[in-house]
Amino acid sequence: MTANTNTQTVEPIDPQRVYTVLICDLVGLRFGPDGKPDPSEVRAHIEAKGGRFHATALADRADLEHGRVHFFYQPELSTREELIDAAGDGRYDAVIAAATFLPAETVFPLAGVRIGAGTGNMGSRSWGGGNGEGGTAVLMNTPGINSRATAQMVMKAILKVLPDLPVDRLHERVAHGAFDTGRDLRDFPTEKLEGKTIAIIGYGNIGREVAKLARAFGMRVVIHARPRHRDWIEAEGFAYAPDLGDAAEGADVLSVHVGLGKQDAQSGRYANAGLIGADVLSRMNKGAVLVNYDRGELVDIAALGDALDTGQVRHAAIDADLFRDASTGSLSGPMLPYLDLVEKHGARLELLPHAAADTDHPSRVAGARQAVDQIFDAICRKSVTNAKGTVPEGYLALGVTTPPGIGPVTARNLRTLTADECSELAGLCERQAQLWKALSIALPEQRGKVIAEQGEELVRLTNRFCTLAGNLNLRGPYQ
Repeated sequence: MTANTNTQTVEPIDPQRVYTVLICDLVGLRFGPDGKPDPSEVRAHIEAKGGRFHATALADRADLEHGRVHFFYQPELSTREELIDAAGDGRYDAVIAAATFLPAETVFPLAGVRIGAGTGNMGSRSWGGGNGEGGTAVLMNTPGINSRATAQMVMKAILKVLPDLPVDRLHERVAHGAFDTGRDLRDFPTEKLEGKTIAIIGYGNIGREVAKLARAFGMRVVIHARPRHRDWIEAEGFAYAPDLGDAAEGADVLSVHVGLGKQDAQSGRYANAGLIGADVLSRMNKGAVLVNYDRGELVDIAALGDALDTGQVRHAAIDADLFRDASTGSLSGPMLPYLDLVEKHGARLELLPHAAADTDHPSRVAGARQAVDQIFDAICRKSVTNAKGTVPEGYLALGVTTPPGIGPVTARNLRTLTADECSELAGLCERQAQLWKALSIALPEQRGKVIAEQGEELVRLTNRFCTLAGNLNLRGPYQ
């Protein structure tokens, strides 16, 4: 392997140490010249930092170059047995995973990073399972990386059935010249998304992105989240529902984005398992649409089956993991119980194998690069970004970082504003204040004259301020 020559970005590693990292999911989803998913972008990032990329499993640690972090790319690992065999003895110091479930018996003494937000699949006892509590290693994630991709797929699922215009039938008739717009179009009345109500459960990065897209379609957005989010939800122009059932009341669409929650150590059950049950489904409008592009366990399967039977739910879009044992053909994963609904309700189900965001190449590459950075930070500086659960003693927790425009506004966003940006924002606010003041003190008979003279400038300034605030990542809740 050619040595890295970019000394400006090489991370300082103890020359006497060797660190090993398992990558057990694809880090590139576009195909290379060999027809296989291409990991070269992440490989180049690793090598630019002074790391080593191996497209093999770890064999003999003694053969590895010292003073380096070695990444072993094994994206074909899938089953519990394969993962325990590969990583049950602690040979890898850390791991980077996306969708692959890491059993409790896998051992990673240093750290684990999940490409994405939820960490329910990070089951290793090294950091205390998916909650990241009770272990000795660091658990991290990459929140916000795939938020927009997931939100776009949520809207794609909704748009498949709403508006309810049967485009396939219309295309077929038009293509065969069997349609007269003047006579036949009246037979296909439809209702647009505008004015429909969507209930969004959860106000994390993905839930908020879904809310923004739904609003762009003219939907009424109701969000159920913890009370501490209420002021920010309402400040962004969304309705807040303190109770889950109240959020579902009269909803035409329900989309859930809360994660599994904490896992009970005794029962193994997650706090949010079965959260979307009969009561919630019954309070939506008849013929509503359910979207669960979060975790399969969040929906009570029996209740969903009943709701599909009665037509209370007309369509359900589910995105959850499904694993198949290559030797036996046996299936496992949270998608499995949904398969029992297929024979009876197949046409009214859309089942995806946790692909809503995990097939987005830019998001996967960005998440993998960030995960690599977080591993290097933990090794070189004992600093932890995007920690999940408790941070072991000896590490410095640096808080949460998300891509530009995703997630809350932070003090970092304000600190990085330039003097010119602050000055422009101040000027816009001052001039707007002057014009609003003039409008507020004008007598009723004078307002028309003020608007005629200054209305255009006022609206232009308002648009400019909103655009600049968005570009500078100053819109959203503050953390």
